[in-house]
Amino acid sequence: MDNNQNILCIGAVLWDVIGRSSSHMHVGSDVPGRITRLPGGVAMNIAMTLRRFDMRPAILTAIGKDTEGTELLDACHSMGIITDYVYLSKDLPTDRYVAVEGANGLISAIADSHSLEAAGDKILEPLQNGALGDSDAPYGGIIALDGSMTEASLSRVAKSPYFAAADLRIAPASPGKAERLSPLLDHPGATIYLNLEEAGLLCHRKFETSAEGAQGLMDRGARRVLVTDGAKSASDGNDKGILTANPPEVLVTRVTGAGDTFMAAHIAAENRGADQTAALNAALQAAANYVSGDTPL
Repeated sequence: MDNNQNILCIGAVLWDVIGRSSSHMHVGSDVPGRITRLPGGVAMNIAMTLRRFDMRPAILTAIGKDTEGTELLDACHSMGIITDYVYLSKDLPTDRYVAVEGANGLISAIADSHSLEAAGDKILEPLQNGALGDSDAPYGGIIALDGSMTEASLSRVAKSPYFAAADLRIAPASPGKAERLSPLLDHPGATIYLNLEEAGLLCHRKFETSAEGAQGLMDRGARRVLVTDGAKSASDGNDKGILTANPPEVLVTRVTGAGDTFMAAHIAAENRGADQTAALNAALQAAANYVSGDTPL
């Protein structure tokens, strides 16, 4: 693979430490299972899925100059993910995410993305210094942006001329970070991907269906949104209306990373020229394959 990227993935690239058990779990459960450490973070999950669809992602993120950072960069290289533009810090450690999943879904998770937040706008310098673009010739390709960045940084992105020409695809990273996306809601080049809970948090109300969530976000000024509701439905809303589809029924064996897989598969399908219906169905199928375990980690 050459180093000519056709999409930028901006945000969290870290180590996922995930404990999974086949038992139903609750607060205080102590059960047998498996613990894995894998490359993760929203930007990384998207980049890994894009590689499976033969796209050429480059990541813009912060990674520490520590042992975990070196191992993470090696993992990126082995998958063909371009790391030429990564901000490497000798002072900040490589970020991590810890989650526990049971047969009844995600039990709890903690995302430690303090280094990404501390690095702030430093990770965006390649879009300003001519490496990928500048104010006279802003980057005009696809950018997948995750909400792990601070609200201040995301607010600057919303107003920045460096993002004015991009096809901007945005995810909140987690329900706890959904409201950070408020400044980007009415960005003219933005497509925003959320689950139903995140849509409700961003609109400060509760939605019953993905279609309601999509309509609520567009009422708040969003140009285009995709809202997922787990195994129930997903909706793609834009100025032409709302398209809703149902995912395939599968046995769920994992959940962490499913939303990122949906987003990446949808981007890849549209990049191949798929129409709205085909792209939505392709994304739902890819997410179903992922949660069922049919897609390798």
